[in-house]
Amino acid sequence: MLTVEVLLALVLLLALGLASISLRRRFLSRGGGAIELSLRLKPRRHGRGWVLGVGRFVGDDLQWFRVFSLSTRPRRTLSRRDLQVRGRRAPAEHEAFALLKGAEVVELTSAAGPVDIALDGSALTGFLAWLEARPPGATLPA
Repeated sequence: MLTVEVLLALVLLLALGLASISLRRRFLSRGGGAIELSLRLKPRRHGRGWVLGVGRFVGDDLQWFRVFSLSTRPRRTLSRRDLQVRGRRAPAEHEAFALLKGAEVVELTSAAGPVDIALDGSALTGFLAWLEARPPGATLPA
């Protein structure tokens, strides 16, 4: 009887965790401006380091949140004032398993160094439009 109670408790904890992640995703997406966005957190090594997340546009910033986290704070914030596109490419064969189907990799430079993101076609169009709509007087890195 004890194993059934333990199993039931584990199932309940799992359901609560999934519900919490779902509610957090809804919270992050409120008001629009949220996209699915993978970010490479680790240095480039054979397709490793990609983490699925949610990007949210807030003014001049793109806030990135991990999908499987309960934190309401962004893990990384990118400012469009210092972002510059270095290139775009299809995912390499060894990266494709870590990214969403149809994603395109965008290589960026920022004040903090190189940044790689991966988005699907419609999110990429929106990201590039947001990036090009820098406020007047914004300077690009040299």
